[in-house]
Amino acid sequence: MQARPDPTFAQEVAELRPTLVKMARRQLRNDAWAEDAVSETLVAALERPEAFAGRAQTRTWVIGILKHKLVDQVRRHTRECQFQAFDDDEGEADDVPHAAGHDEPAAWGDPLATLARRQFVHHVNAALRALPAKQGRAFAMCEWLERDTSEACRELGVTPNNLGVLLHRARRQLRTAMAPHWAGGAPLLA
Repeated sequence: MQARPDPTFAQEVAELRPTLVKMARRQLRNDAWAEDAVSETLVAALERPEAFAGRAQTRTWVIGILKHKLVDQVRRHTRECQFQAFDDDEGEADDVPHAAGHDEPAAWGDPLATLARRQFVHHVNAALRALPAKQGRAFAMCEWLERDTSEACRELGVTPNNLGVLLHRARRQLRTAMAPHWAGGAPLLA
């Protein structure tokens, strides 16, 4: 039978949730994956409090668990790459009416720019899905999760030289796949 965690320990772990969610969203750029990783982290921490043993601060220990869960999420969803724009200004509207008593009309945006952005994201997702699994994992670990070389090598079971080759090939394939859809710094409408 499993021992119940100390209530103060459980509360301390639960209070870290907002910080963990923020970190996970920043790394994964996908709200659902971030929530999954944080939930798995909290469950892992609360199911095995004896593993903590007080050798570090609770926060450090839980963040360490989260890092491993983030890598697990990337592995799980390597072929389902999705990008979400995180715009801090999104949803903030000026609620002050015009002097005449009418609200200002909402900006419609630039339909061509919106279309170009959507097409670009579609092509990036397709290019990422086309990468071989090991290249995709290496790219995600080093570029998205900002893992250092030794960690990525250990996770992938490769040498630093081989990791460099995997990253070079992934970047080259992405660049080649994106070249027809991106010219002179602006997406092409295809």
